[in-house]
Amino acid sequence: QVQLVESGGGLVQAGGSLRLSCAASGRTFSTYAMGWFRQAPGKEREFVAAITRNSGRTDFADSVKGRFTISRDNAKNTLYLQMNSLKGEDTAVYYCAATTRYIATMYLQYDYWGQGTQVTVSS
Repeated sequence: QVQLVESGGGLVQAGGSLRLSCAASGRTFSTYAMGWFRQAPGKEREFVAAITRNSGRTDFADSVKGRFTISRDNAKNTLYLQMNSLKGEDTAVYYCAATTRYIATMYLQYDYWGQGTQVTVSS
């Protein structure tokens, strides 16, 4: 098992930046591919970004391509999401998740989840 704790959310103006972190504990972090999802009020949880165990491949939702970057530091057991040029539609609770798959973009493919961190973008 792995336990995940997100941090770094907050209130930011449109056009601003935030970096989310996801600290992992428990079973070896480097054995999991990781992902970020988000859920806005009244909407389904949606895929944001994913990264393989060794950072060799990343995937992004079309809505965040060119603005968000996903990375990980296996030595620090930490996953990151750098969010730039934020828009109002990026407002949501952001979740990190772990999967034993090579990489995944669907939330049902993930095995472990954090509790989420709120990101609010004001216009």
